[in-house]
Amino acid sequence: MASKNGIDRRDEDEVCPVCKSSRYLNPNMRFLINPECYHKMCESCVDRIFSSGPASCPVAGCRKTLRKNRFRQQTFEDIGVEREVDIRRRVMHILNRREEEFDSKRAYDDFLEQREEIIANLVCRIDVARTEAQLQAYAQENMQSIKANQALEEQEATSFQKKILLEQEEARMRQQIAREEYENERREQQATREDFLTRLASGSAADAAAIAREGHKVHLKKSSARRSEEDRIRQKQAALRGTEVKRTGTPLTAADTAGATPGAGLIKGLRKIKTPEPEKPYDPFMGLVPGKRDYYTQLESYPYAFLDKLRSDTTVQAGGYDLQEYYSRTLLEAFAGLGCFVQEEVAQRDATSSLGMSKPASTEGAAMAAVGKNAA
Repeated sequence: MASKNGIDRRDEDEVCPVCKSSRYLNPNMRFLINPECYHKMCESCVDRIFSSGPASCPVAGCRKTLRKNRFRQQTFEDIGVEREVDIRRRVMHILNRREEEFDSKRAYDDFLEQREEIIANLVCRIDVARTEAQLQAYAQENMQSIKANQALEEQEATSFQKKILLEQEEARMRQQIAREEYENERREQQATREDFLTRLASGSAADAAAIAREGHKVHLKKSSARRSEEDRIRQKQAALRGTEVKRTGTPLTAADTAGATPGAGLIKGLRKIKTPEPEKPYDPFMGLVPGKRDYYTQLESYPYAFLDKLRSDTTVQAGGYDLQEYYSRTLLEAFAGLGCFVQEEVAQRDATSSLGMSKPASTEGAAMAAVGKNAA
């Protein structure tokens, strides 16, 4: 049962173990805990003891060193639940393997069971030193994998939040459109009713049926236009949703990220991640094998009158002349200029010469020879 100021009556008699102050006498007292020992003390004692730096816990029997920046308010009423939640969050922050990283569903289930056993050991204080050592060793060996999975979790959380915001925006748009349609329809009905009454008042009794049929046709046209507008809005929302999906994309799995290495000894059943081989340097001559090029295909023969005469001339072929070698050399020379931009090279050469940089020795020698010839 809560009091008027929002404080549970069961906490009114809560007393600080350090200064013995009670919340009954000071309703605005705030109690803080530290994850190192989970001993509760008031905020004034925390400021007084730990403002100058780390200090030992003032609770009798506790010798753990505490720091002020780690004190926080208690979330759960039971301190045991608070401690278990903190341990579970810390362990799952380290052992954050995903299902797609395992060879089978059974291996992933074994990993989940092993993680729960580690959490249970830390919560129940069973082999705490050995369990902590295993976690620290795993965290050091798989730092890159842990960071990659954390990045994926953040990306998924961001995508989920964007999806929620998009759905809320669509719901708001639908409500606004419904309100606008209701107001427009109400105004149109009012205007139609007034026009109908005006025409009946100024017309004869024989015109009443014609006026009613005309009003019914107008109502049908407006209903058809309204349905078309609704279809157009649905298509616009579907296109907006598709654009959002394409922009965010499908999150990559942790097995596809670079640097993820499986844990040794602690987790079993992980897939072996194959590191791609480094790309070899490109060889445009393909090992100096005639006719073996990946940027063109050499044919057996080409229609050329001059080469047709040489192909049937035995005196030319007697010395070992081969038309296939000629084809290969010609095509290689034709493709040799691809990727070379002469204008850029000329501009760079002109810029270099304008800066007053020295010319090569051969160029200087040729210039001196030309000047000597002109003087002679």
